[in-house]
Amino acid sequence: MRRPHRLDPAGGCPHADNARLLARGSVAPVELPGGIEGMAVLGHEALRAFLQHPDVAKNARHFTALHEGRIPEGWPLRTFATVPGMTTADGEDHRRLRSLVSSAFTPRRVEELRPRVEELTADLLDGLERAAEGGEDIADLRRHFALPLPMAVISELLGVDAGFRARLHQLSSQVVATDIGPAEAVAANRELLAVLAEIAAQKADRPGDDLTSALLAARDEEGGRLDGQELIGTLLLMIVAGHETTLNLITNAVRALCGHRGQLDLVRAGGASWADVVEETLRWDAPVSYFPFRYPVRDLTVDGTLVPAGTPVLAGYSAAGRDPAVHGPDADRFDVRRPARDGAVRHLSLGHGAHYCLGAPLARLEATVALERLFERFPGLDLALPEEELGRHASFVGNSVRALPVRLKP
Repeated sequence: MRRPHRLDPAGGCPHADNARLLARGSVAPVELPGGIEGMAVLGHEALRAFLQHPDVAKNARHFTALHEGRIPEGWPLRTFATVPGMTTADGEDHRRLRSLVSSAFTPRRVEELRPRVEELTADLLDGLERAAEGGEDIADLRRHFALPLPMAVISELLGVDAGFRARLHQLSSQVVATDIGPAEAVAANRELLAVLAEIAAQKADRPGDDLTSALLAARDEEGGRLDGQELIGTLLLMIVAGHETTLNLITNAVRALCGHRGQLDLVRAGGASWADVVEETLRWDAPVSYFPFRYPVRDLTVDGTLVPAGTPVLAGYSAAGRDPAVHGPDADRFDVRRPARDGAVRHLSLGHGAHYCLGAPLARLEATVALERLFERFPGLDLALPEEELGRHASFVGNSVRALPVRLKP
């Protein structure tokens, strides 16, 4: 058995470690916070097979260490395992929960949001320019643009008032952090649940044409389509996944284009599309690096490696995106014209199988509009710091930087 790779709770850039692990195999034993033994599936083909394997579950009743009492309340990854909702449900429960929100994220319904996304983007670009006024025309693009765009879109879909949004982002960031202490983790989770309960209570009093009101109606109607815990868990998922992933995607795409000016010139000349930029960023620098959890319901052999039943398994999206076995010897090169190989999917960064990201069409819309309008408005935009000086996320789940200072140039 290979010695477990200790995942650094402080996060950092995953790609060097991923390359070393992939060189030894597509499945690796890992040590999670608190010394919990886990596994990570890193290779593209192994991960694609694992994500749709019929003997792999999402429900934490299959998590051996949890049921043996070895996972304390303040464990930083506990929410990923235990939050009630579609990300921890299997089979019919998963289909029931997903069906309650899926109609809001169809390609047609998402396309209807394009005018509003365009409007929000224009307003935020004005705000980004104001933030850079004076001095050296430097502003934090992550704070003033990449964050408020997806947060505004998902909040409007859910009917969440603007006054809640900053706090929801702060608490979401703590929930997905892997270096947070037990007391802080417990406090952040409790406060986030309390804020979501307050939002739900306000919507119950004043329902509107929004997704939260629709979920409340499903909770209250006869037949039990949604219980109270599932309602809050679904809101948590919608808010966290609905903005954190797109935030990282936009941030990583801007970093990639600023570091590869020839690729940016290619897009501007019409040699590739902004959609190509989004797909290549998803592959090359996935916004989620290691996503928790899945559990084999029996001992499984995955690409020659035994994964015991009940093991918490991470989906290694950032590693799979640079797997040379699928993407070739230049897998670590950012290339917006890179084709899918042999008819395979270009990447797995939005998942695969029954749990494929419900919000994928919305994330793609937001990112393509954001990038096109950003570089139209500021064609000379560049990083204000070298890439190596950008502070990283304090998490091995999210994959991005904490701030993105850019110099705005016309």
